[in-house]
Amino acid sequence: MTRVIVGMSGGVDSSVAALLLREAGHEVRGVFMKNYEPLPGSNQPCPWEQDQADVASVCEKLGIPWESWNFEKEYRTRVLEYFFREYEAGRTPNPDVLCNREIKFGVFLQRALAEGFDAVATGHYAQVRQSGGKYQLLVADDTRKDQTYFLHTLGQAELARTYFPIGHLQKSKVRSIAAKAGLSVASKPDSQGICFVGQVNITDFLKGKVIATPGQILTEAGSVVGEHQGLAFYTIGQRHGLGVGGGVPYYVAKKDTITNTLLVARGDKDPVLYASALQATEASWVVGATPAKRFTCAARIRYRQPLEQCTISVHQNFLHVTFTQPQRAITPGQAIVFYDSKVCLGGATIEKAVNY
Repeated sequence: MTRVIVGMSGGVDSSVAALLLREAGHEVRGVFMKNYEPLPGSNQPCPWEQDQADVASVCEKLGIPWESWNFEKEYRTRVLEYFFREYEAGRTPNPDVLCNREIKFGVFLQRALAEGFDAVATGHYAQVRQSGGKYQLLVADDTRKDQTYFLHTLGQAELARTYFPIGHLQKSKVRSIAAKAGLSVASKPDSQGICFVGQVNITDFLKGKVIATPGQILTEAGSVVGEHQGLAFYTIGQRHGLGVGGGVPYYVAKKDTITNTLLVARGDKDPVLYASALQATEASWVVGATPAKRFTCAARIRYRQPLEQCTISVHQNFLHVTFTQPQRAITPGQAIVFYDSKVCLGGATIEKAVNY
């Protein structure tokens, strides 16, 4: 019998994960992670109290113990402060990737092992298998819900101690199992927005946290077409909220932090919005090493984007990735994640788009 701690969010996925592990004969304990609470006086919603109550309700129904672990300090220093720094630097970070690496499969896993448990489990849509003496991270059977994009930083040590009990199930089946078991969260909507923070207006969330200096909005030809409110408040590919008229819609194409200018594309097909290659840093490989110095695979540069074929050249401090087809709105700060069929190889952080 394996002793497993399930990270429970109060949602249907982690609840069914706990149910399946209990039915499989494991010793299961639920843990609610309290990682974020809005400051007093903030009008920002954060439903952690209701989520914790839902965890308590589910665990009582399942007959398993549960407790709450507080990682607010770690979340603030390892995730939110990085999040704000990246935005201030003109990049667009992915907090869910960092949250998985630093919190769920960082301090949470470490504490679980320190308390004598054998493994942790979550309600992520992903799968783990052993092949050739190595652990592999596999795409979930429900590809519409697959979350390997956010889990690409996990390595051998983490996967050896992790269960993803619902990775082989369709979302509809997960809800059906929860309903049949009489779980109160069977029809609870999926969480949205930033990991543990929830659905927020990014501009409002950033205000007061980053230094924002207004500047010019330019076309590639150098024409001034408007004024931005601060580069942190815009992301590559954005159309709405620019305050620029003129018939043809404008899209954010580049952010120049040196000149504090926002470069816009005229229309969705403007070549300035596309690039055939990119450079990425902070590469992370699931098996612990790069597959080769140069290889081909599939990749995506944003969550749920269709996979695109590419060639990767591995350099000392960065990856150079060349795509078969030009990619729209390559965004510095976001993750590029690599796949070989259903196997997630790993990923890296996009540094810049490259045009030839």
